[in-house]
Amino acid sequence: MLSTVQERGIRFIRLWFTDVQGFLKSFAITPAELELALDEGVSFDGSSIDGFSRSHEADMLAKPDPTTFQILPWKSGDDAVARMFCDIVTPDGDAFPGDPRHVLQRNLEKAAELGYSFYVAPEIEYFYFADASPEPQVLDRGGYFDLTPLDVAQQYRRSTITMLEQLGIPVAFSHHEVSPSQHELDLRHTDALTMADNITTTRLTVKEIALKHGIHATFMPKPLEKYDGSGMHLHLSLFLGDENAFHDESGEYGLSKVAHGFIAGLLRHASEITAVTNQWVNSYKRLVSGFDAPTFETWARNDQSALVRVPATRKGKIDATRIEYRSPDPACNPYLALSVILAAGLAGIANNYELPPEAGSEILEMSESERAAAGIRHIPHNLADAIKAMEGSDLVRNALGDHVFEWFLRNKKREWARYEQHVSRFELEEYLPVL
Repeated sequence: MLSTVQERGIRFIRLWFTDVQGFLKSFAITPAELELALDEGVSFDGSSIDGFSRSHEADMLAKPDPTTFQILPWKSGDDAVARMFCDIVTPDGDAFPGDPRHVLQRNLEKAAELGYSFYVAPEIEYFYFADASPEPQVLDRGGYFDLTPLDVAQQYRRSTITMLEQLGIPVAFSHHEVSPSQHELDLRHTDALTMADNITTTRLTVKEIALKHGIHATFMPKPLEKYDGSGMHLHLSLFLGDENAFHDESGEYGLSKVAHGFIAGLLRHASEITAVTNQWVNSYKRLVSGFDAPTFETWARNDQSALVRVPATRKGKIDATRIEYRSPDPACNPYLALSVILAAGLAGIANNYELPPEAGSEILEMSESERAAAGIRHIPHNLADAIKAMEGSDLVRNALGDHVFEWFLRNKKREWARYEQHVSRFELEEYLPVL
């Protein structure tokens, strides 16, 4: 890495990490400081980062992870810049409990103690708009899988994929999504920590390429009222060494007891973890009926409205056996979201949760009383409901740690309080003329 920096004329190395909400933070060092940074870390003021330290314990160290070194492809020539993700530690060298990357590492260590490796492949949806104004202007009227002049943003997607590949992030698929000006990038599966880094990098890359073309890209879950919002469906699997722990040829639907437990854990703890996987007020405008988004805590094989879906796999493709968790949106903090998802799944395995019966689209036609009798629960209706469910969850507290758990809840409660005071255009148009 040091040789590459010298040979490629890298002027700056950007050190990346995220705050508790998942916003990317960064500062730059010069090549002269790189060796010392790798050995000792770089000091910075943690009190300025949301969810980090109080002012009287502000000093933090960012320790670069050399395995994440990549040259940023949108910077070149005399302006060549590289990046590395960092682990945040205290001046004493201890892992900082408020670092989202550390939160995920800690949960992955728990899985490793049980022999499991956690793999993830996301479908990341987003929108292109003419600008960032509060009146979104779409660039096309294309629909799902369109490959016509309607999809004017093909070149933006292609440029983004090229940049991601140069960053070492392979893209398995890309296409126009169902809503106007909506697109999807499916990243090839890898281990959860690498994938959380990749999701963070992908979001920045999409925005950088959009900016270069004079447009705006957004991962806002529901920017257009009358159209589907953007989700981030997560394809998940556990491996025991080289063997897919979710696969059992003799099991029902080819799923093992481990897979059954993992799904049952996700369903039982879904309400508790939703504030993390869907952390914004706007997130819940997507999770409503009538659109391609889950609304009930159910699982199915072929129902797109289920919270957990079991995709069909081709015969003989054992490693492809997986489950799909469909509620998260692309604006979540991936480190925290993957942490609580893994914790819920492992709880289902450890405690032998019973997998409820498969539910199809018929639940949408059932009455509330019929769903209650069948034990079918609704996903939290809004951020306030999700916060309440999270607040009483020992599972989420243990997964995030006390520091992140408390900071996250305080932050979300402030967001909900601001939203409750807001007078929306709907209210003004609906009530002002008649009341």
